[in-house]
Amino acid sequence: MRSAVLFLVFNRPDTTAQVFEAIRAAKPPRLYIAADGPRLGKPDEGRRCAEVREIAMRVNWPCEVRTLFRERNLGCKMAVSEGIRWFFEAEEEGIILEDDVLPLQSFFRYCDELLERYRKDERVGLISGCNLIMRQYTPQDSYFFSTYNHIWGWASWRRAWKHYDTAMKDWPNWRDQGGLSKISNGNARFQRYWRMTFDKVFAGKIDTWDYQWTFTCWRYGMLSALPAFNQTNNLGFCAEATHTTASAPRYVTESTPRTLDFPLKHPANIEAVGRRDRLIDRHVFGLTLANDLLLGIRNIPILGPALSRIRHAIRVR
Repeated sequence: MRSAVLFLVFNRPDTTAQVFEAIRAAKPPRLYIAADGPRLGKPDEGRRCAEVREIAMRVNWPCEVRTLFRERNLGCKMAVSEGIRWFFEAEEEGIILEDDVLPLQSFFRYCDELLERYRKDERVGLISGCNLIMRQYTPQDSYFFSTYNHIWGWASWRRAWKHYDTAMKDWPNWRDQGGLSKISNGNARFQRYWRMTFDKVFAGKIDTWDYQWTFTCWRYGMLSALPAFNQTNNLGFCAEATHTTASAPRYVTESTPRTLDFPLKHPANIEAVGRRDRLIDRHVFGLTLANDLLLGIRNIPILGPALSRIRHAIRVR
């Protein structure tokens, strides 16, 4: 393969070892390892962080290795976003994997090819290895374009990441000028969900980095390439995870990774098709009338516990 890889790690030796073996098999020429530090009040975490770093350094192929090892914990938002910034300061383009995202080998070749193909096309901001609607939609081409920028295994360019802003300073102005309405063709359900989500991120109520990346892509009109078949397996659904603490939802369990065929068949047009994005709205984010009705009664005390059980059963994100 040609591309550099950024490996984002923290405190899970088991998943780190699995993902590292996939990276080892791909043999990238340059490997960047960014590791967050242990949290205060977690007595065993220092040992696990050290074990993770040792695993990620087991490079036994011709490869330039660079490291960014934090001594103290920065948290998900800053550790990941600063790690990606560090990566793109050194690289014009590359692949990003977190320590719980296990890729197929075809993922690396797919990213390599599309990084080169769309290198100078500013309409494309991200190459995703993640397809969570492959049961509902299978394109004739090897990939398709979407407004959604799934980040369970992805690749991008410095030219796209340079717009990223952790604080989302442009959000209020873009929101008030109808930005969400424009990218969703007036879909009220979409606008309501993402306005609520971005408002929380802007207010500092969600400690994450990836919603800001979604906003960046939308703010600057950048589409994402999604593969015809899921190329990655998220190993992180467990009690120790930062965000994916529940069991894997249906849209994950139904999206079993499958190897892409080569040579790739490229789509004729670079455009997001509304009906495909609406499938992601419904099956991944739960943006349906039925869920609207459930959410509409969540503040009724007598119905609250029952609503929680229903939402868990249908895996509404």
